Amino acid sequence: MPVLDGYELVTPGSLGEALADLAAHPQARPFAGGTDLMVVLEAGHLPPGRYVNLAKCAELSGVASTPDGGLTIGALTTYTEIRHAPAIAARWSMLGLAAAETGGIATQNRGTIGGNIANASPAADTPPVLLVYDASLDLVSASGTRRVPYTAFHRGYKQMDLRPGELIARVILPSRLNPSNPSNPVNPWRDYYRKVGTRRAQAISKVCFAGTLRMDGPTVADVRIALGSVAPTVIRATAAEQALRGRALDAGAVADAERALASGIAPIDDMRSTARYRSRVAVNLLREFVAAH
Repeated sequence: MPVLDGYELVTPGSLGEALADLAAHPQARPFAGGTDLMVVLEAGHLPPGRYVNLAKCAELSGVASTPDGGLTIGALTTYTEIRHAPAIAARWSMLGLAAAETGGIATQNRGTIGGNIANASPAADTPPVLLVYDASLDLVSASGTRRVPYTAFHRGYKQMDLRPGELIARVILPSRLNPSNPSNPVNPWRDYYRKVGTRRAQAISKVCFAGTLRMDGPTVADVRIALGSVAPTVIRATAAEQALRGRALDAGAVADAERALASGIAPIDDMRSTARYRSRVAVNLLREFVAAH
């Protein structure tokens, strides 16, 4: 149990022990890969206190298929493991692309998907993908487990539907089979992912865009669009989706979607970019997404 300058790190031997510790110490914070917390520590901004190292919680690791064609991803699954998981590459490939965009190799080897979600940065790379994949989260505590849709998890800047003593246990991705013909193994969705940063690698995004679209002949049967770095949280662009859903991808539908997207985001000026640039890039990425289909 190392203690240094007011920082205390404990390493429970199992998930049950970790949850019991968090229940006994409501102010304690979980420690997963540490790639975000250590940056804050080095900057001198990490509050002293008790931290619960989850490294031995094997129950929180791994990628597994579900009987209905979906997928579960343990919260301690690293970006590297996500990049190389065959099940993810088969139907949820955008998640692998997002993991490859997150930091450098060292960060990908240590950083976890649960930590990326719990850090609650609006500029994070994987959350827009989770939104368009209609992900849910299993949240676990000493009192039990509850499931929440990811669309409802982020309530504001650094604010989450996460109760004292709770951990993100796993991410659940629903099946991507054709709902009108579930016996057909062909994935009917077409994905698009793009991160725009100052450079090609190890950059925090100025705008991050994820989109997926399913056509029924010439008509958009369904579409999901999400963005990062354009609002206090990662967001689903539901108004832009509505402008496209049920319509052909003609100039009128695309123009309506672009206007809806522009009016539905709230980017800011900061050290990485300007609100004006972010707004323009977001619309341009929507145009690229539609053109790719």
